[in-house]
Amino acid sequence: MSASIVALAGDGIGPEVMAVATDVLRAIAQHANFAFDLQPALIGGAAIDATGEPLPAATRELCMKADAVLLGAVGGPQWQSVNIAQRPEGGLLQLRELLAVFANLRPVRTHPALYDASPLKNDRLHGVDIMVVRELTGGIYFGDKREGDETASDACVYTRKEVARVVRIAADLAVRRNGKLTSVDKSNVLATSRLWRRVTDAIVADEFPTLTLEHLLVDAAAMHLLARPDRFDVMVTENMFGDILTDEASMLAGSLGLLPSASLGERQSEFGTIGLYEPIHGSAPDIAGKGIANPCGMLASIAMMLRYSLGQPDLADQLDGAIEQALADGCRTADIATQGDAMGTTAMGEAVIARL
Repeated sequence: MSASIVALAGDGIGPEVMAVATDVLRAIAQHANFAFDLQPALIGGAAIDATGEPLPAATRELCMKADAVLLGAVGGPQWQSVNIAQRPEGGLLQLRELLAVFANLRPVRTHPALYDASPLKNDRLHGVDIMVVRELTGGIYFGDKREGDETASDACVYTRKEVARVVRIAADLAVRRNGKLTSVDKSNVLATSRLWRRVTDAIVADEFPTLTLEHLLVDAAAMHLLARPDRFDVMVTENMFGDILTDEASMLAGSLGLLPSASLGERQSEFGTIGLYEPIHGSAPDIAGKGIANPCGMLASIAMMLRYSLGQPDLADQLDGAIEQALADGCRTADIATQGDAMGTTAMGEAVIARL
């Protein structure tokens, strides 16, 4: 069996973590009855430099034929044009639309070996295991934008269909986990949030009656993520709120470089749901090229790819276990190290491979 994976290294630390991802996939293939056909392609600033576009036609064509897409990161100060469509981030937004991936899954788990790397006290970190489901293709990021010298506006628009489909995915995950769903909005101010809340109530009541559902305003959710993070099981929220809250939640785990993500829609391949997989850390241009970027978010994204898109839950468990063991054994990169013996990007990848 062979799965087609498009590898979009992108910008900043993207090529560094993608190189480790490639090594890990090769190591997995050596002892599994499964092959990975990795096809590199351009996106973001690298694509702009080569073709003038952040998501070239050749990349689009490969991605539409793939079983899964693996992304490093996009962006950097050298490509900050005024027009978002011509910036590296525009390529990522276009890719999400192209693949029709509307649900972004971002798991947040704490590791006892990394409690000291979190700015929170240890007693706040015990038992934290949260799945954040972020709506990915609607809201303010995709709304009509107007920009002038004196005024600017970004329209935030949601439809009932957009809310319902992402809530269903979050509710289904909650049923298979601990049975609690927290919906995050700003319904005291925003009309889109009031629609979000009405649709969520109806979906859960009609289709998931065994779930425990709570609603939180986004400011309260941000507070509780730091004060009582273990109270959450599955959180579902709109595009911008999810983007912000998961960056905040990464500090529970101890490093932005630890968090993976899976972006899913409804398109299917012979293996499973076609998805886009990427660490949430961004391009980190300040450390690019130094060999100290944390590849764990990328490797955990591969585990999610194995689980959701490639139909290989056992391989996913093996990789997740290897990452956990490497962290428990004290293997750390510079951004999560408290001692002076931090491992480089490649060495961290090798430590995970050794534990597969």
